[in-house]
Amino acid sequence: MLTRFLATAGALALTTGLAFAQTTAPTAPTAPGTAPATAPAATSTSDMKEFQAAKLAKISLAQAIATAEQKDGNGRAIDADFEEADGKNPTHWAIKVVYPDGKLVEHGINAETGALYKSENQPIERYFTRLKVADFNNAKVSLKDALAIAEKQAGGGKAYEAEVEREGSAVAYEIKVALADKSQEVKIGPDGQVMKD
Repeated sequence: MLTRFLATAGALALTTGLAFAQTTAPTAPTAPGTAPATAPAATSTSDMKEFQAAKLAKISLAQAIATAEQKDGNGRAIDADFEEADGKNPTHWAIKVVYPDGKLVEHGINAETGALYKSENQPIERYFTRLKVADFNNAKVSLKDALAIAEKQAGGGKAYEAEVEREGSAVAYEIKVALADKSQEVKIGPDGQVMKD
């Protein structure tokens, strides 16, 4: 009985293996020591590094900041990021704007059309523990001005990310600029001068 069972199981395994071998597509033979040929992959923005994808955006970071700052009047942009499209958002610029009353709002600006498509209130303490609203409002250099300085310093690249930090009793900006084949970080001090690391 056990012998019949083992023989049946072996036959089943053999026929399953043969059937599987027949349904898989054969591969082209390759010369010894070479890798099989593969079709070239299509290049999409998801395959690119962030700075490469940001360079392709139709709307510049400076344009996105201008749109975000105009939304509710006298706010100041203090932080900006390039975000690639996902399931619920288009490729966009995420711009954080602080207002004199202490409100922090993140605006989403479509990177292809320039349209403001969302605004979300954010708790300022979540992002800036050492910085106060007065620090931003008293800054001698705006984020938009700092972008222009950083792009010039980097040799004409395109700014795609900016963060603010405290520098003494004022604010400074760390800006990432997309160049032809790399990203460069430039730090702009509270007086608008390029800072050395």
